[in-house]
Amino acid sequence: MVDRAADERRRRVVVVTGLSGAGMSTVLKALEDLGHETVDNLPIGLVGPFLSLRDVPTVPGLGTDPGPVALTIDGRTRGFTARALGAAVAALRADPALDVRMVFVDCDREKLLQRYTETRRRHPLAKDRPVADGLVLEEALVGPVREHADLYVDTSLMTIHDLRRYVGEALAVAEGPSVVVTVTSFAFTKGLPREADLVFDVRFMDNPHWDPDLRPLTGTDPRVAARVEADKDFTAFFDGLTAMLGPLLPRYNREGKSYLTIAIGCTGGKHRSVVVAGRLGSWFEDSGYRTTVVHRDMPMVSGPDGTPTPGNPPNSDIPRGI
Repeated sequence: MVDRAADERRRRVVVVTGLSGAGMSTVLKALEDLGHETVDNLPIGLVGPFLSLRDVPTVPGLGTDPGPVALTIDGRTRGFTARALGAAVAALRADPALDVRMVFVDCDREKLLQRYTETRRRHPLAKDRPVADGLVLEEALVGPVREHADLYVDTSLMTIHDLRRYVGEALAVAEGPSVVVTVTSFAFTKGLPREADLVFDVRFMDNPHWDPDLRPLTGTDPRVAARVEADKDFTAFFDGLTAMLGPLLPRYNREGKSYLTIAIGCTGGKHRSVVVAGRLGSWFEDSGYRTTVVHRDMPMVSGPDGTPTPGNPPNSDIPRGI
C-alpha cells in the first residue's frame, strides 16, 4: 500500500532527458508553470550539491522551503554519458527524502530533421557536420537511458500545446492512486504510438466511415458514439476490457509504476478508437485514477480563438462535440 502522507512530504525531483529538438525545453517550461524550480543543462556532478541547497527560496511565496525541482540533463551536458546519468538518478532515488521521476522526450528521426531544417538550427552535437550525423551520435549517446525512464513521451505527432497539456496532466501532484493513466486513440495507418504500454485493436467494430452522414464527423460527436456503441459486440468488448484492466491498475500502483499509456486503434483514428478511448478514459476517472485522453490522429479544426482543437469539420452546422 502506498503511504500517501509520506509521499507528499518528499521533495519532487524531475529529471528530463532525451533528444535535442524533441521538446525538452517545452517540458521544462511546463514544469516551471506547475511550480517547479527549473535548471537547464545542469552538469551531472552538480546535481547533488544543487539539491542540497536549503537556504534560498525556490518557489515564490514558499519562503526557504525547498520546492519541486526539474532539471534537464542530456547530450549537451558536460561529462554526459548514459552510465553517469543512470548512476546519478539511482543515487537520487536512494534518498528517502526525494520523489524522483525521470522523463525521456523522444521523436522520430525524420521529424527531427524536419524541425532542424525549418528552424535552420545546428544540432548541438553535429558541430561542422550535417544534422543527421548529430542525430545518430545523440541517439547512441542518450538512447540507453530510455528504458530507465518513468515517463516516455514521443512528440513526433504532438504540437507544443499537446505536449504541455500532457506533461501537466502526467506530472501534476494530486491525491488518489499514484499511477497516472493516459488513454490515446490512434490510426493504425499512421503507426503504433511508441509510448504505449498496452495496445487494443477495435477495427472489428462497425465502421461509421461507411455512413455518408457520419463520415465527416468524429468520435466526439454523440451520433457517432451512439453508432459505435450500438455494435452488437461493443458492450461485451468494453466490459471485458475493463474487467481485465481493473485488477491490473492496483498491481501497477503497488509495484511503483507511475504512468500507464493505453492505446486504442482503428483504421483512421477518427471514429471507433475515439469513442472507445473516451469511454475508457471516463471509466478510469470514475475509478479514481488521474487520467488524460489524447486523440492522436483525430482531425483538427479551428476553435473560436483560432487555436486548433479536435472536432468536426469547420463551417459545419454539426455540434463539435467535447
